[in-house]
Amino acid sequence: MNCEEIRDLLHGYLDGELDLVRSLEIERHLEECPACPEAVSRYQALRAALSHPSLYRRPTAGMRERLLASLRPARKSRATSRKMAWQPLALAASLLLAACLGWGVARLRPMQTAEDSLAQEVISSHVRSLMAQHLEDVASSDTHTVKPWFNGRVDFSPPVKDLASEGYPLIGGRLDYLDNRPVAALVYKRRQHVINVFIWPSTNDVDAPLRPLARQGFHVFHWTSVGMSYWVISDLNEQELQHFVELLR
Repeated sequence: MNCEEIRDLLHGYLDGELDLVRSLEIERHLEECPACPEAVSRYQALRAALSHPSLYRRPTAGMRERLLASLRPARKSRATSRKMAWQPLALAASLLLAACLGWGVARLRPMQTAEDSLAQEVISSHVRSLMAQHLEDVASSDTHTVKPWFNGRVDFSPPVKDLASEGYPLIGGRLDYLDNRPVAALVYKRRQHVINVFIWPSTNDVDAPLRPLARQGFHVFHWTSVGMSYWVISDLNEQELQHFVELLR
């Protein structure tokens, strides 16, 4: 795919509306193209700005009643000529009501937040690591091997825990790219299920509580703690994955 094709699809990609194959094609292009990631960043910044709560106001309780009252038909006693004169105004008012009600319905639909977009990025990165058979850049179960490997490759030191005794062995780590920056990806296993743990510095000074998600057949948990953002994803059942998350935290 070339840059022109990519940019025609970026809105659908950022909204999570594309199929998996097309999303992977776009991500592969973004990894190789120096220009298109800038367009992605601009779209994400614009969407974040437009979704700010301060831009929206709820309609007043009596708004619908006043609009409906203004559209009541003229009394039958009015002259036909007077009715004909009011028809264009009634039509205009009907269109206005339809527009207002349509706006209200659109506002009731949940807007995709920056968090939703990031969750889709996490899912795509997880799937890509499985499809490309590129789970590890450093393959090791030794935390003292995996943790130092990230030195000089990312601008932070990711915490690496040994959870083999709990049934979640570490199998390695790799570099990945999420939220417009390089991140550390730690890889664990539970039987035949791969667990990806993505870690990078949080932009928020306030810790965020644990939040579970379920999308496209995957379970996702994310939280922030001590200045770090964590995203955990796997097709492992929710109970075991939550147990893993509790051990990790």
